[in-house]
Amino acid sequence: MTDSQFQTDSPYKTADSQALLNAIFEGLHEKKAKDVKLLDVRKLTTLTDYFVICHGTSETQIRALANSTLEKVKESVGEQVWKQEGMDARRWIILDYVNIVVHIFSEEKRDYYGIERMWNDAIITDIEDE
Repeated sequence: MTDSQFQTDSPYKTADSQALLNAIFEGLHEKKAKDVKLLDVRKLTTLTDYFVICHGTSETQIRALANSTLEKVKESVGEQVWKQEGMDARRWIILDYVNIVVHIFSEEKRDYYGIERMWNDAIITDIEDE
């Protein structure tokens, strides 16, 4: 098995989390994501290092936020998403980059599931639009 096959078939952490985060934020801001937050969960779980959480105002915008993020990450840092869920329903899309998991919600689903409340011990940073 080659290294590229290993990376495609298995989860692995990105060496440069900051570059990946910057690309994610750029993709989200490009399509006007609402209330973007970064949750640092490194001291709370081994599942991932960070959650990025935001919401859109329509199913069309939610899909556009996900597509923009996927494109910016691939273009900027050459990363492919490891797993993605929710692209068809477009009420809660998850883009899993292993050490960073992006949650793109409808406002209603974000309020209902309350990830920020569930992970209230995380270090939470509001990400301002540039």
